[in-house]
Amino acid sequence: MTEPVVRIPDAKVALSTASVYPESTATAFEIAARLGYDGVEVMVWTDPVSQDIEALRRLSDYHQVPILAVHAPCLLITQRVWSTDPWVKLQRARTAAEKLGASTVVVHPPFRWQRGYAREFVRGVWRMADETDVRFAVENMYPWRYRDREMLAYAPDWDVTKDDYRHFTVDLSHTSTARTDAIAMIDRMGDRLAHVHLADGNGSAKDEHLVPGRGKQPCAELLERLATRGFDGHVVIEVNTRRAMSSAEREADLAEALAFTRLHLASPSRVPRS
Repeated sequence: MTEPVVRIPDAKVALSTASVYPESTATAFEIAARLGYDGVEVMVWTDPVSQDIEALRRLSDYHQVPILAVHAPCLLITQRVWSTDPWVKLQRARTAAEKLGASTVVVHPPFRWQRGYAREFVRGVWRMADETDVRFAVENMYPWRYRDREMLAYAPDWDVTKDDYRHFTVDLSHTSTARTDAIAMIDRMGDRLAHVHLADGNGSAKDEHLVPGRGKQPCAELLERLATRGFDGHVVIEVNTRRAMSSAEREADLAEALAFTRLHLASPSRVPRS
């Protein structure tokens, strides 16, 4: 049999519900279905629907769009979502993932002022991962910068490869903000890389989350490298469309991001020379 010219890995391309903000979680399911995404990642935040397992199940069933991942409420604006106790947040994210059929919970490292949580975080994530088939994929973050000042806001570290986790999420907007090498980071993550947040950036101190291909991050190169490896995790489009002037413009951005990802998430087969 003739070998195919291009091999496409088993990785699924999902839409983060955060990518449609300020529109709703429900709108994200509708857009994902219309554009042909393989699924969604639910960002649990202040939208009540994002916190409601039964509402999410109904959206998934109605639009025939599976929920592939749940992003635990780790942001500053979600400190009171699903409890003020960060361990309870992770337990509820795991329960949501199990009930919704999602394979992954995305979690940020703690803020430095969450001292007790930060002290036990690495061991605690391992302990929770041992209790379920759901993967806890810890996401790389970045130092906070203001002019010439830098604040290390995350503990044990914003560079999660410095600690021992079973699974990782790499976020390319965060590598941009951290001004670190995304390719070197996924090489350090190795086989423990389970999840990708695909976005772009220009190295700004702000976490930009640009549409892939509109910044300076090696989005295409990273996808092609994952394809060569046979990556079978999830690639999630997590971009900022707040500046879109209309729903149609927002949808066009998300269609462009999906096309970019599918184009580069493939590897040429090695055809033997005659």
